[in-house]
Amino acid sequence: MIAEALAGIALVKSAVDGIKSTINTANDIGDIAKYVDNLLEGEKQVQQQRSKKSGSSLGDQFGIESVAQEVIDARLAQEKIQEMRTLVDMRFGPGTWQSIVDERARRIQQAKEAALQAKREAIKRHNEIMETVKIGVGVGSVVLAAVAFLIFLLTIV
Repeated sequence: MIAEALAGIALVKSAVDGIKSTINTANDIGDIAKYVDNLLEGEKQVQQQRSKKSGSSLGDQFGIESVAQEVIDARLAQEKIQEMRTLVDMRFGPGTWQSIVDERARRIQQAKEAALQAKREAIKRHNEIMETVKIGVGVGSVVLAAVAFLIFLLTIV
């Protein structure tokens, strides 16, 4: 559990180092996009780890070390994000960071909606196939009964 939180904060720190090393030579935001994505992903991992407690013992959930580490990691991640926000806005102009965050949120929402729509369509196709199978079984049963009846009539005659 602590290893997962360390992975999130380590991702944040490495992304910050990457941004700091390339920000002055970056010609456009695309030059640091990978680092920005890693920064936001690391922060997300830290937040997820902080809220994820199922399957943990009470000592792990409420222990001072665990709580302190989670709070410190979350604050460090927020501090680093604020630092990078300032750095990116200073390099590429005010509002650049916010537009990156907004665009990322929009794309995540679109991906969720697309996945939900694909799931709905798959369910609809499945239901249509099942309906077709039901009709086919019904028609097949009627045809089979008719053939059996004809065979019965032919054997009587």
